[in-house]
Amino acid sequence: MTEVRPTEAAPGSLWERDDEVAAVVQAIENLCADKSTSGGLLLIRGEAGIGKTALLGAARRLAERQGCMVWSARGGETLRSVPFNVVRQLLQPALISLMPEEAREYFGDWYDIAGPALGIADPGDRSADPQGVCDGLVAAVRRLARREWPLVLLIDDAQWADEETLRWLAAFCERLDDVSVLVVVARRPGEITGEGARYLDSVAAAADGPTTVLSALTPAATAGLTRATLGDHADAPFCREVWAVTGGNPYDTVELLARVRASELQPTESSACELRALNRAARGGGLVARLEELGIEATRFAWAAAILGHGISVDLVGKLATLDDEDAARCFELLRNARILTEVAESSHQPATGELEFVHPLIASAVYNSIPDALRTAMHGIAAQVVTDSGLGAAMASRHLLQVHPDDDEELVEQLREAARDHLKVGAPDAARRCLERALLEPPLQQVHARVLYELGCATLLTAPARTIGHLQTALTMPGLDADTRVDAVVRLSQALLHNDQLDEAVRTVEAEAARHEEGSARMRLKAVQYMWEGLIAGDNSTPGRSERLAALADTCTGRDNSERALLILRGFDAMTHGENAEEVVELCDRSLVNGRLAPGLGWTDDEWGIELLMMLASSYAYTDRLDRAEALFNESLRSYESAGWSGGHLALAHAYLGLGHRRRGRLREAEASLRESLRLAERVGRGLPLYWSATCNLVDVLLARGQVDEAWTIAERYGFAPPYPSTIVLPDPRSVRGRLLLAVGRTQEAVNELEAAEKAATARGHHNPVLVPWAADLAKALAAVDPVRAARLVTELRARAERFGTDTAIGEALRCAAALETGQRAVRLAAQAVAYLESSPCQYEHAAARLEYGIASRSVAEINRALTLARSCGADGLVAQARQLLEDGDDLR
Repeated sequence: MTEVRPTEAAPGSLWERDDEVAAVVQAIENLCADKSTSGGLLLIRGEAGIGKTALLGAARRLAERQGCMVWSARGGETLRSVPFNVVRQLLQPALISLMPEEAREYFGDWYDIAGPALGIADPGDRSADPQGVCDGLVAAVRRLARREWPLVLLIDDAQWADEETLRWLAAFCERLDDVSVLVVVARRPGEITGEGARYLDSVAAAADGPTTVLSALTPAATAGLTRATLGDHADAPFCREVWAVTGGNPYDTVELLARVRASELQPTESSACELRALNRAARGGGLVARLEELGIEATRFAWAAAILGHGISVDLVGKLATLDDEDAARCFELLRNARILTEVAESSHQPATGELEFVHPLIASAVYNSIPDALRTAMHGIAAQVVTDSGLGAAMASRHLLQVHPDDDEELVEQLREAARDHLKVGAPDAARRCLERALLEPPLQQVHARVLYELGCATLLTAPARTIGHLQTALTMPGLDADTRVDAVVRLSQALLHNDQLDEAVRTVEAEAARHEEGSARMRLKAVQYMWEGLIAGDNSTPGRSERLAALADTCTGRDNSERALLILRGFDAMTHGENAEEVVELCDRSLVNGRLAPGLGWTDDEWGIELLMMLASSYAYTDRLDRAEALFNESLRSYESAGWSGGHLALAHAYLGLGHRRRGRLREAEASLRESLRLAERVGRGLPLYWSATCNLVDVLLARGQVDEAWTIAERYGFAPPYPSTIVLPDPRSVRGRLLLAVGRTQEAVNELEAAEKAATARGHHNPVLVPWAADLAKALAAVDPVRAARLVTELRARAERFGTDTAIGEALRCAAALETGQRAVRLAAQAVAYLESSPCQYEHAAARLEYGIASRSVAEINRALTLARSCGADGLVAQARQLLEDGDDLR
């Protein structure tokens, strides 16, 4: 029989792993070859005991031999509820070695965002954005990787890693192209569902090659390992029985052979019948029996270690096991000699750190599961107190409190509420949710119950709006919420309904609550929120008389508080969308500010009003040609979200609206860059949301302005920019933009249908701002040849609406459309008038287009050259190409 031997000096569990070890060696050599090389990712999968941990151990030794820095971490079956547990383990060597000022230097702007999640910085007063924290961790590890090159990251039992770590890992592994670090991840198949499974799938998709799937040892390898351990005199029948008993599982094989050697059993056929009994003693019930043989104190110590999990010491375990220092140290020695517990070493050639861990995850699981249920629950309760007394905080204690049986414990409810607040501050809303859901099972006292439901609704607002709706609706039916909190709960409920695409219900909810209140600040706030949600409805189901009632209410507002300021903003936005006089719109918006700035409590990261209100304010300025004010607000939103670490939907919208500002200004290159970044961020949040439509619609509009028609069509197809449209308003009007796109690709009849649908929807909503909803100009041009009478009527109406609105941009664009439908000197005069208005407008792209059209109508080389210069500065490649072609072919120009 051929014996398949492992590589030289390898442990027994590395038999038949030559190919896998060779892949690790190659990856390490690639890493060490050049600091500028791309990172690598190896994924290892296999059943429990199949040798994943041993292969990671070999990777550590091989990497350290090549001079690599190695950081490692392991998921724990009982620790999955502890947010950032595994990434904290992974970075612990770096975090310990850095002084606070060094950590701040290396983490840079991400220190205050990612630092609290890693436990090296105090959290702020508000909830952290989970996506922002994830991005901060990615940035921090990338910077540390450059500092510590060559760096190898080893993650074992990734199927048991906390969800927050898996989110970071998936994001980090997607960005290995430009950071030289080797990541090796080992996991069992299955054993994880939901978001965690999705994150691990993303990790697998980013791997350099197919996942390495470890298989059991063959009979030949088992025989070789048996003889290498027990001696060459082990006979073939005995070796075959070792394989039959263990199924070729490397861990079981090594443990069984250790038991054979300890029992001095002879490795012959006559002794083979005793192998099954010895194997039972090596794991499961046999392991438990072996543990009990060490005595009740050692058993209690092992149980306490299993309860506490990661980051434990002899002292901490002894406290939970109610042992004094001497007895705790003695028990640890017994368990170490029995190959149950060991000390963690920083590396394979450095001394132990004093931190304890189980020799193998299988042992940890077996010990934990061996604790009687009632005792295990009680020990978790005691462990929570031990952890709290050790100064580790409510958040660390909460995982134990989650395991305690409900018992009307008022103190436990308060501990879980405190833990939830701590989890939210570091960007772990799911962990906060688990704490608050467990608090509800206690249950809370009647006067506290509604408050816990309210806090739970706040915790799940962005991650699970459907669940939030139920929590807040229940809270509002119960006593216990003070007046201000109740109003806030109603507002948050309406926000959840909005995010759950139940905009009509959101409106009815705040309207009904407002009716319960007398005149005052609470009612004013609720009415403002009601008008805000009504203003976002994109369909034809607007509330009759809404604009008139809003105008009457706004007339009573002086801007003395934020509710009145909100109503002024809403009135200004409503007037802007309806195409009322732009000067009056600006005056309303200006009255909502305090000394030209947002009032305290109305900032971009303040959660009382939300992002929608401020985007309405900035958009009103953008479409009334007050682009300086609009861009100041858009830039402020971006800075606010970036500094606060908000990397989700808020940041996506900030980039989208900054792109809108660039587009209005005529900076098309910058607009495209902002909108592509917005779309990238929106993809992470989820398709179909209003922010996704904002990014896509504006990007298509910008690409059309740049003359990149094919790319605009590709984006529209890729991201579903087509009916049905969202129930919330999108700026600019998506039907108008899609109609323009269809015209650009030559699908004229489809374009006409789309633009007529835009006309119908705008009429139903009273949206007559010709710049915001620009369907009329494109429809008139599309109909000019087939229905000139209707086209002329559309132009007349367009000019009237533009004059009513009164901005240079609106009037200039209307004149451009009128000129396009005329010929001869009348076309020249209209084109010249369009240029005169748009020259005074801040919208440089429209000015460039009008200048080129005037140059064509007047056959003027000078005007075409001026248009060419403007088009170049805007990044309007299509206009540039058209102008150049005209100049090259311009025999009839003068």
